[in-house]
Amino acid sequence: MKTIKRIPEQAPDTELPTRAELLDGESRGTLTRGNKAVLAAFFLFLVVIVVGSVVHLPYAVMSPGPTQDTLGSSGDGKNTPIISVTGLPTYPTDGALRFTTVRVEGGPGYPVDAWDVLQAWIDPAREVLPVDDVFDPQVTKEQVAEENAIQMEGSQEEATAVALRAIGKNVPTHIAVAGLTDSSKAKDLLKVGDRITAIGGEPIASTLAVRDALQKSRPGDTVSVTVTRGGKEQKLEVPTIVGQEGRTALGVLLGLDHDFPATVKIDAGAIGGPSAGLMFSLGIYDKLTPGPLAAGHQIAGTGTIDDEGKVGPIGGIRQKLAGARADGAQVFLAPADNCDEVVGHVPDGLDVFKVGTFDDARTAVEAVAKGRTGSLPRC
Repeated sequence: MKTIKRIPEQAPDTELPTRAELLDGESRGTLTRGNKAVLAAFFLFLVVIVVGSVVHLPYAVMSPGPTQDTLGSSGDGKNTPIISVTGLPTYPTDGALRFTTVRVEGGPGYPVDAWDVLQAWIDPAREVLPVDDVFDPQVTKEQVAEENAIQMEGSQEEATAVALRAIGKNVPTHIAVAGLTDSSKAKDLLKVGDRITAIGGEPIASTLAVRDALQKSRPGDTVSVTVTRGGKEQKLEVPTIVGQEGRTALGVLLGLDHDFPATVKIDAGAIGGPSAGLMFSLGIYDKLTPGPLAAGHQIAGTGTIDDEGKVGPIGGIRQKLAGARADGAQVFLAPADNCDEVVGHVPDGLDVFKVGTFDDARTAVEAVAKGRTGSLPRC
């Protein structure tokens, strides 16, 4: 049988609330001035959050990016080596020779908002710059990606040439068309990969020689350009355009092409730009020479490399130092021309050595391997 619980009656001596007490209870449900102020501040905060998230600012934010070991694999799940060589004997390596990267937000197609900029301002490892100081305001994100890809390809080409010459191989150099600009009138004449051998009948041995030869004509003139395409020589009549600072130009991007005695492939993934050249050259050299160059040490670095083995300056050195240390590097190779930006920004636990050429860098790594770094130049 179900039992019904009886609610006890109110005790006879319990007092009923007075009208004043009822009114006081009702007043507790209304907003006081203080509550109104807090609520207004909350809504103002929400407005600031929303506005800060949707208003894009003309800045670029540079942050430390990941590093990659040139002696390791690309991380594509297939264990593909970043550097692979066929046609020459290779040798085991030990340790790491890492190239460093910078993550850049705020470029064409990737705007930053107020909160991105604020967070970067309070983080010493990040840097905020006017976007026009980092990117040409006239270019699109597709053009930026294309230029970075061309620069990366060029850095790999020159790094390979430098490393092969360092082991005594003969590597001839040729000036080649790496790309054509939108304004070029040579699109139906010149092709990517063409080797330029002469302009106006003058032999070409450097990119500077191309520019000098073109200045003998006025913008809009047609010039004779001799190229080698598919192993065959062709002479073309190519219209010129107005280039930078009013100079006569072909409207092409120039690069270097080489005759290599072996096939060297470098898989850098989606990373672009020229600043990994130095570390690529060291990685290739290490694989092609007996005995591990790094000898178990975690070494990172940055710097462009040209066909003569000279190391050039790069952007984002502070972010690269921070990224290298975060990934476990103990030693960093910095271009000599970046030293003024290095001073005062070296993370704890990281030794930074100054290099101006491939030979400087190789000497530094060998000294690190032997534990004899006392005489190495520092920034």
